Amino acid sequence: MSELHLMVTITDRKLTKKFTRFYQSQGIDIMLTTSGRGTAVSDVLDYLGLEASEKTVFFSFVTGERWKPIRQGLQKKLNIDIPGTGVTFLVPLSSVGGKNTLFFLTAGQEFEKGEESVLQDTKYELLVTIADQGSTDVIMDAARSAHAPGGTIIHAKGTGMERAEQFLGFSLGMEKEMIFMVVKRGDKNPIMKAIMEQARLAHAIVFSLPVTGTAGMRLLEADAEG
Repeated sequence: MSELHLMVTITDRKLTKKFTRFYQSQGIDIMLTTSGRGTAVSDVLDYLGLEASEKTVFFSFVTGERWKPIRQGLQKKLNIDIPGTGVTFLVPLSSVGGKNTLFFLTAGQEFEKGEESVLQDTKYELLVTIADQGSTDVIMDAARSAHAPGGTIIHAKGTGMERAEQFLGFSLGMEKEMIFMVVKRGDKNPIMKAIMEQARLAHAIVFSLPVTGTAGMRLLEADAEG
């Protein structure tokens, strides 16, 4: 049985072609690419290099077996552990809507569907905040009060927002901002609590997803261990 993951890569926009060519050389043909903007403050720039500059965000799908050589290539060929290059992380998919979709996402990769398994504790989690457009500063100020690292912002348009008041008690605008932060598992709850308490006027929705693999965060991990 194989595991299927959403692989997310955040890098400086000027490195877009370099990362695209690398992933294609690894047989990763199904990619979604969008633009983002970094928010990291000075105390994390030396680690991740995700300062407030224009970013490219890649979304693609990899099996657990395919991830091993990809991670090695990211480290050795693209030098992703060097500050300023970027970060890549995995989020496990627990289910996919239909066999045809599964075949499409895993094109060129060996994959055997099996029963869903319970995830073991993970070191990092992906914290996702969806808020009204123009709320980034409020969200990040709240998150940093709980010692969050920088994030990456993606502008998006929401659908079905008219149903938000029924379930959430407030209305949501169509224009949204999505803020992605990779945080240590132990820091997740304080950061989420800070956002929910301090950014209420931003009408923020916050959730987290387990991250089962990373590349480009080695220096941050080494500093924490030291």
